[in-house]
Amino acid sequence: MSDKVVTRFAPSPTGFLHIGGARTALFNWLYARRHGGKMLLRIEDTDRERSTQAAWDAIIEGLTWLGIDWDGEAVSQYARAERHRDIALQLVEQGAAYYCFATQEELAEMREKAKAEGRPPRYDGRWRDRDPSQAPAGAKGVIRIKAPAEGETLVADQLQGDVRFPNRDLDDFVILRSDGSPTYMLAVVVDDHDMGVTHIIRGDDHLTNAGRQTLIYQALGWPLPVMTHIPLIHGPDGAKLSKRHGALGAQDYRDMGYLPEALRNYLVRLGWAHGDDEIMSDEQMIEWFGFDGMSKGAARFDVNKLQALNGHYIRHADNKYLLARMTDILPTVEGGAQLLANLTDDRRAQILALMPGLKERARTVIELIEGVRFLFTSLPLMFDEKAERVLTEGGREILSGLLPDLEKLENWSVESTDAAVRSFAESNELKLGKVAQPIRAALTGTTVSPPVFDVMAALGKEETLARIADQSS
Repeated sequence: MSDKVVTRFAPSPTGFLHIGGARTALFNWLYARRHGGKMLLRIEDTDRERSTQAAWDAIIEGLTWLGIDWDGEAVSQYARAERHRDIALQLVEQGAAYYCFATQEELAEMREKAKAEGRPPRYDGRWRDRDPSQAPAGAKGVIRIKAPAEGETLVADQLQGDVRFPNRDLDDFVILRSDGSPTYMLAVVVDDHDMGVTHIIRGDDHLTNAGRQTLIYQALGWPLPVMTHIPLIHGPDGAKLSKRHGALGAQDYRDMGYLPEALRNYLVRLGWAHGDDEIMSDEQMIEWFGFDGMSKGAARFDVNKLQALNGHYIRHADNKYLLARMTDILPTVEGGAQLLANLTDDRRAQILALMPGLKERARTVIELIEGVRFLFTSLPLMFDEKAERVLTEGGREILSGLLPDLEKLENWSVESTDAAVRSFAESNELKLGKVAQPIRAALTGTTVSPPVFDVMAALGKEETLARIADQSS
C-alpha cells in the first residue's frame, strides 16, 4: 500500500447529493487534506435503471457548491465493468469463486426453508463443488465467491474497533450476475484497489459489506485499505434522516439560504468534536480532523443550531460576497426572477449600503433577500398586517407632521435624517421608536427592516419623501 493517503467519495447517481453523503465527502476530504493526500470521486452508476445524468450533475453541483473538491476526473464505475468481469473470471480460475446455476425457484425454496427454521436466508452451496458441465444446456450462471466455511473475518475499523464476522454468516455471495454485470461488492473492491485507495471512510451501514469485501481482498491477495465506518445522521426525533425531517439535498440548503462554509462547519460537528470548539475555519478543520474525536453513536440534525451558525457566518461575511450569494438563489425564491431582472447597478449599490444593518439580524440569505424587497417595489406599496396597524393607529398623522421637516433637508444622509427625526420626536414629546416605526412601515411595507435611517439613505430623498407622502393623512 502507498504511504500516501488516498480517500474516495463514491455516491450513486440516483438522486441529489444527500446531506449524509455530503458529510461523508467532507470527512474524506478533510482526512486526505490533513495527511497531504488525495480524495478521489467515483460515481457508482452500475444500477443502470436508477442512475441518471441529472443525478450525476446534481452530485457534482452539490460538491462544488459545498466547496469540496477532488483530485483528477470523476470516475464512472459502469465504464469499468469489463475490468470487474476479468477479476471475477480470475477468481474462478484460481478456485476462489465458482459458477452457480441455481434457479430462482431453488433460491426461493432456500429462503422459505431458512424462514421456517428461524435462521437468516443463506445460499446452501449446492454448486460450490460441482462442475459447470453439469449445468442445463444454455444456462447462464452467476459467479459466487467461495467464502471460508469456518472461522471468522476481521474488520479492523478505526472507529468501531475490531469487528468480527462468522464466515458462515457472510455466505457465498454473488460477485458477477448471469448477464455478466458485476455486483456492488466486487466492483467496489476492484475500483478501490485500482484507484490506489488507502483509506475507506463511509457510513456504518456499510459495515457488513466490509466483511464481505474483505473476503474478496483476501482471495485476490490485495492489501486491505484502512476502514472507518462513521455513524449515520438522524433527525431530531432519533429516526434515520428522511424527507419528513425536511430538506435532504445539499442544493436544498443552498436554496434555503445557507452559506456553504456554515454548512461545512455544521456537518463536521455532526458526530465529531474538537474540544468545545464550535466555529472552525477550513484550515482548522484540516489541522484538527481525526477519528479520536468521533462518536460511535448517530448524530442528530438540528436545524436551529444550523441557523444560528449560519447567522454567525453571515454577520462576519464580506458584503459583496453576500450580495453574490443573494443573486445566486434569486431564481429560486418567489418573485425572484423579477427581482433579478431589476437588479441594476444602482440597486446593487443600495443593497450594499444596507448590508451592514441587514446581516446583523439575518440567519439566512433568504432573510437578506426579504429585507431588501422594498427596494424593488413601487407606489402604491402593499402593507403587511402589522405595518398597516402601525399606520392606522396614529402613524399617518405622525408622518404628516414629520414630512415638512424632511423636505427642508438639503443634505440627505444617515446622519441628517437621524437628527431631523430625533428633533421632531423631542419637540412633539414622542419616543424615537414611536416615530421610526411609521417611517419604516411607510418605506418598506413591513415592521422589520434594516435600520430605518439606513433605509432612508439607501432609497434617497426623492423616493423616501414620495413613500412617506403617500401614507400621510
